[in-house]
Amino acid sequence: MKISESTFFLLKYIKTLSNTGKSIEIPQFLGYIKVTIPKGDFFMNVKDISTHCTRTEFVGTTVLDTIGLVISGIDDTLLQKMNIGTKYHALGLFSSRTGAAGQLTAIDDAVKATNTEILSIELPRDTKGWGGHGNYIVLGGNDISDVRHAVQLALELTEKYAGELYISESGHLEFAYSASAGPALQKAFHAEPGEAFGFMAGSPAAIGLVMADTAMKASSVKITSYMTPDMGTAHSNEVILSLSGDASAVKEAVLNARQIGLELLIAMGSYPEIPGTPYL
Repeated sequence: MKISESTFFLLKYIKTLSNTGKSIEIPQFLGYIKVTIPKGDFFMNVKDISTHCTRTEFVGTTVLDTIGLVISGIDDTLLQKMNIGTKYHALGLFSSRTGAAGQLTAIDDAVKATNTEILSIELPRDTKGWGGHGNYIVLGGNDISDVRHAVQLALELTEKYAGELYISESGHLEFAYSASAGPALQKAFHAEPGEAFGFMAGSPAAIGLVMADTAMKASSVKITSYMTPDMGTAHSNEVILSLSGDASAVKEAVLNARQIGLELLIAMGSYPEIPGTPYL
């Protein structure tokens, strides 16, 4: 909507008075109205908000644009709409713009170490506009201190597991490994409980399929999930494969997939950045 030059300068003048509480006359058709400019809160300056959040809901942030939050007593009406059951009112929220397997491996470890439960896992189309996904995870517990501890632990572990994410101008690769799959990996990728778990995702999707094929030929493992742009993802430009089996076999499969994936991604013209330290 366009505004006149006179209106523009009037608004600018109002802004200068926003901290004074003074009264001014504003033309209205042929007459005038008298208004009092509210002191202090007429115009919000977002830079007045500290980057160090003190809200009780805030737990922390970490790499990959990840944030951890808690709600100590979710509204009953909202809880019913969330389709996560009504058992827990203390919720932990964990969400990232980029990646999922590393964060889910971190969440898996955190849930195994605390008295909490995975309620929902979603993989939104994201990667900040690139070809992949982000994540949105909801935890539940009877005690908000348990939920907060689980979210805090997951934030710390995400820094470790982010080491197997490789992002270039052309695409990205993501890998994960766990010696013993727990409830988060079971829910997200149908991992076999207690068995070793491996994960790989490649974008563009063609790289992902070559990685998957290489992994299956490298060792004796079983597929727990297979996803493509039109199957199991939010139409992300990826092929995703997750595996279960013997620890050494799963790790060998993931390492072989990583090697060929990196060679193919780099062949597209640029070297990837790694937000953490590779751990495999």
